Amino acid sequence: MIAEDLRVSVRSVEGWRRAWREGGIEALHSTGPANPPTVTDAQLSMLEEELGKSPSAHGFEDERWTRVRVQTVIRRRLRVRVSRWRRSGGC
Repeated sequence: MIAEDLRVSVRSVEGWRRAWREGGIEALHSTGPANPPTVTDAQLSMLEEELGKSPSAHGFEDERWTRVRVQTVIRRRLRVRVSRWRRSGGC
C-alpha cells in the first residue's frame, strides 16, 4: 500500500491524488512548511554564538556536543522546546 510505504496516512495519499487529478504535477509542488518558524533570525544568531562556546561553558561535564545537550541549550536560552529529530544517513 502506498500510504504504508511512505509512512503517511491514507487520507494524505488521497489528497495528493485528488490534487494531481485536478491540477497535474504542478499541484503537487510543495508550498512550504505548514507552520511558520517559531525562532527568529536574531535568536538563531544568538544560538549559533552559544553553541560556539564549549559544552562546559553551559555546565556540561565534558566537551562533547550531543543532540540532547543542544536541545537543552535551545530550551534554556530560547525557551523553545524542539522535538526529537531522526537520525538520517551517517550522522
